[in-house]
Amino acid sequence: MSSGVSHRRRAALLAGLGALGAGAAGFALTGVRPAWADGSEPVAGVDYTVLTNPQPTDAPPGKIQVLDFFWYGCPHCYAFLPYLEAWQKKLPADVDFEHVPVAFNPSTEPHSRIFYSLKALGLVDEMHAKVFDAYHNRHMRLLDPGEIADFMAANGIPRAKWLAVYNSFSVSSDVNRANMMVQSYQIDGTPTLACDGRFLTSPAIASSHTPEGALAVVDYLIARVRSERAHQG
Repeated sequence: MSSGVSHRRRAALLAGLGALGAGAAGFALTGVRPAWADGSEPVAGVDYTVLTNPQPTDAPPGKIQVLDFFWYGCPHCYAFLPYLEAWQKKLPADVDFEHVPVAFNPSTEPHSRIFYSLKALGLVDEMHAKVFDAYHNRHMRLLDPGEIADFMAANGIPRAKWLAVYNSFSVSSDVNRANMMVQSYQIDGTPTLACDGRFLTSPAIASSHTPEGALAVVDYLIARVRSERAHQG
C-alpha cells in the first residue's frame, strides 16, 4: 500500500473509529443509514477496499472466509466487540469466521500469544471478551508473562498449564503466521474485516462509519462471493 493510501486510511481511522460509540448510538437514534442500505450496493473505494494482491484462504471447501483483524489493546476493537459477537452468532453455515491478532509493534506480541494460547486451549469463546475487559476496564496491560499467567489462573486456568502453552512452539508459529498475514493484507488499523482474501472493510472505511454499517458491508461481500461461486459452477 502506498504511503498516500495508508495516510488516508489512518485519517479515516481516526475520524471514523473515534465515532464508534457516539456514531453507533446516532445510527440507532436517528435512523441515518448509508445510501446503499436503500437499494444501491456498497461501493469499492468508499465502503470497502479491494486488495491489489488477493490472499489465499485456508477456509474449508465451500466456505467463505471472514477474518477479524484485532488488537486487545485497541479501544475501537473493544467498542466493536459486542456488535461483532452478535453478528457472528447469526452467520450462515457457509461462512468460516476467524480472529487474527495484530501486533504493529513487537512489544505487543504478548497479546497475540494470549489469543493463540486461548485458541489452543479451546477457550476463545470463554475468555476473549474477558481479556478485552481486563485491558480496558481493569487497566491490566497483559504484556508480562507473569501478569498474564496470574490473570489466567484467576480465571481457572492452571498457571503451569497456561505457561506451557503460552511458551510453546506452536503458539510462536501461529503468532508469526498472523504477523505475515497482517503484512500481506496490508492492515494498518484495527478493527479491520477481510472477506474471501480480497476485500477489506471496517467502521472507519465504510461510509456509514458505524459498526452496523461495516457489518452490513461484510454481509454484502459474503453474498457477492457466494453469487460469484454459484455462477462459476
